[in-house]
Amino acid sequence: MYDIAKIREDFPILSREVYQKPLVYLDNAATTQKPLCVLDAMRDEYLNVNANVHRGVHYLSQQATDLHEAAREKVREFINASKIEEIVFTRGTTEAINLVASSFCESQMKKGDEVIVTEMEHHSNIVSWQLQAMKRGIVVKHLAINDEGTLLIDQLESLISERTKIISVAHVSNVLGTVNPVEDIIKLAHAHGIPVLVDGAQSAPHFKVDVQAMDCDFFAFSGHKMYGPTGIGVLYGKEEWLEKLPPYQGGGEMIDKVTWEKTTFERLPFKFEAGTPDYVATHGLAKAIDYISVLGFEAIQQHEEELTRYCMEQLMTIEGMKIYGPDLVLGSGPGTKKDAVVSFNVGDIHHLDMGTLLDRLGIAVRTGHHCAQPLMDRLGISGTVRASFALYNTKEEVDVLVAGIRRVSQMF
Repeated sequence: MYDIAKIREDFPILSREVYQKPLVYLDNAATTQKPLCVLDAMRDEYLNVNANVHRGVHYLSQQATDLHEAAREKVREFINASKIEEIVFTRGTTEAINLVASSFCESQMKKGDEVIVTEMEHHSNIVSWQLQAMKRGIVVKHLAINDEGTLLIDQLESLISERTKIISVAHVSNVLGTVNPVEDIIKLAHAHGIPVLVDGAQSAPHFKVDVQAMDCDFFAFSGHKMYGPTGIGVLYGKEEWLEKLPPYQGGGEMIDKVTWEKTTFERLPFKFEAGTPDYVATHGLAKAIDYISVLGFEAIQQHEEELTRYCMEQLMTIEGMKIYGPDLVLGSGPGTKKDAVVSFNVGDIHHLDMGTLLDRLGIAVRTGHHCAQPLMDRLGISGTVRASFALYNTKEEVDVLVAGIRRVSQMF
């Protein structure tokens, strides 16, 4: 295990106060804080290397391009993609999913064809496909969950038909923390010749992802949820699929030759990267990956497992407490796993009231439907309070959270 006190020194914001209370930041599923090494690297590039990347013959452009493409290689290693051509930079998971939905439906689907998602998806993996349904007449189907918040995998086979063209599924639920059996889903889908897109926004920051071992066709994640800058994300796609799909946007960078009669497109991955990329953010993302890699996912995962387990145990001592999702956490034995997210409600206290009053105690949690309204409908609630953990959180912060919930509960 790493030295948590030393780690927290890398994140100065964690030492600030809000409302004259020490900040307890438990909103990491929404966005993580950034270590100094990421901020310093980005500041240094703006001060010393700033120039538009690719095609520039001058020194600064060449240097900036080298940093940008080194970041692409860093990402390739991070998720174990086979080629850098399979790494497309996007603005985040949402844009990556929209890219696949738009380009895939344009070239691979027609009216009446189907996409299967799940009942626990983030809106980005629902609305993206619904937009295509409105434009092209495709059908969006969903795989249900049980009352424990896990997928009814046995029903997937019956959902698949000859019109099913793609399956798109969250690796980890941003509300329930459920770690979905994506390998089993992919194996079944591939047996029917169906590609699979995995939303990795909530998995890439917490445990090792190997896209080749997983055998997914597409994988998307965001930099800002894994200690990197905002506005940068990644779409991994198998080369064979990226070659088949048309560009998502048009403009500079993604073209080979433009005439009035015809435009030809750049090779992968640039075909999907129209316009000036956020080359400073890609450098920041690379530094965030370095930071994670030095600590090691084994240590990070162990730390977050202990926090999640401890939090659930302590929360269940509170009268009226209802925790949503699986009971097990990663590493606690066989069965469906739960990642570093704990969503809950207490009695009849509205989640917004709970979150607002916890905020006055210096405790930052997320409240609401968490961009998963169909899941909330399934659970029969309007929203939850969500505490989500990162590598820098502590058991002492969990104790502050629990004490805060008790205090708020007494007020009601």
